[in-house]
Amino acid sequence: MYLEHLSLTDFRSYAQVDLPLEPGVTVLVGANGIGKTNLMEAIGYLATLSSHRVSSDAPLLRFGTDRALVRARLVRGGQTTVLELEINASRANRGRINRSNPVRARDLLGICQTVLFAPEDLALVKGDPSNRRRFLDELLVSLMPRHSATRTDYDRVLKQRNALLKSARAGKFTAGHEATLDVWDQHMARAGAELLHARLELVELISPHLAKAYAQLTDGSKDANAVYRSTLQNLMDDDGGAAPGAGGGSLTDGSGAAEDLRDLTVEDLTGRYVQAFAASRRKELERGISLVGPHRDELELILGEAPAKGYASHGETWSMCLSLRLASYYVMLDDARTGGSAPILILDDVFAELDVGRRRKLAAIVSGAEQVLVTAAVDADIPEELSGRRVKVIPGGIDE
Repeated sequence: MYLEHLSLTDFRSYAQVDLPLEPGVTVLVGANGIGKTNLMEAIGYLATLSSHRVSSDAPLLRFGTDRALVRARLVRGGQTTVLELEINASRANRGRINRSNPVRARDLLGICQTVLFAPEDLALVKGDPSNRRRFLDELLVSLMPRHSATRTDYDRVLKQRNALLKSARAGKFTAGHEATLDVWDQHMARAGAELLHARLELVELISPHLAKAYAQLTDGSKDANAVYRSTLQNLMDDDGGAAPGAGGGSLTDGSGAAEDLRDLTVEDLTGRYVQAFAASRRKELERGISLVGPHRDELELILGEAPAKGYASHGETWSMCLSLRLASYYVMLDDARTGGSAPILILDDVFAELDVGRRRKLAAIVSGAEQVLVTAAVDADIPEELSGRRVKVIPGGIDE
């Protein structure tokens, strides 16, 4: 799959811009702050409905406007698909597929597949766990768009449950609320189990590719690995509350026998969450928040024998970040072989952050992709392995 044409209206710094594209390598060159990243961000947003730079949609709208339009023409196997996404300031975003009637924005998920490398990826290693959870969930939705609803359902239930716990902390909790909390426990257990089960399967898929990618980018002296840490692990602490555990994903089933979360069904995990909510209720009522669930889980990145966070050097941190993105790419390629789409690779101002050795290794790995879009401030930042079309970005547009 490749992107043949991109058109933006009132997106970020662009009142209107049209960018024709082609398969292979395209390098967008321009001074820092000129708008190169805005173009890449629009493509990434079309694929994931989220930005790699900001957490809300408001900054995506050109200042003084109340909506932005992203239009893209995609080609896959000779078949063309036109996507339109309307980003609105005061109402729900809407989409169109092949100029049909408007649909929900999330109905576009899975059509445009991308893997985006950016300097912000350092947060995947150095940042808090929410960055790594977001990484997993965005990849999950790219592979299986139905899990967009899974995430939405869980977030909705979590918000409602937290509101109830917060009211209890404020002294407004009654006996009637206890029964209501029991109901929300059931809803959250089911939604959380669906999300946890999907994440565990994804980590199983991505882990060998992560190890492979890190070896490709480095001298191979250290192994890279990822371990999912669930709040269901070590189900009960000494005070009777739920607590995160260590190890490879095991928990106690109540009889003293160890279980591996990966061996459990969604129904099994639902039951484990119900148990965990009951065990942690006193602490949750005291603190006014949900302490157990996928929203508090961690994807621990390990380099050699130590966690990458806090122990990896700057170069190792960059290699781990790049390896996570490459692992995503490899998983998507596996999916493409069974009917999915090979993703568009986007490298947004990445090469300027790397030493010469890592530049050349990364370039050699990605150069064979069907479409690679690269941004750089100067041509000298681009390795010769990525020779291809050059596009000059100027204020408000492009100059070919």
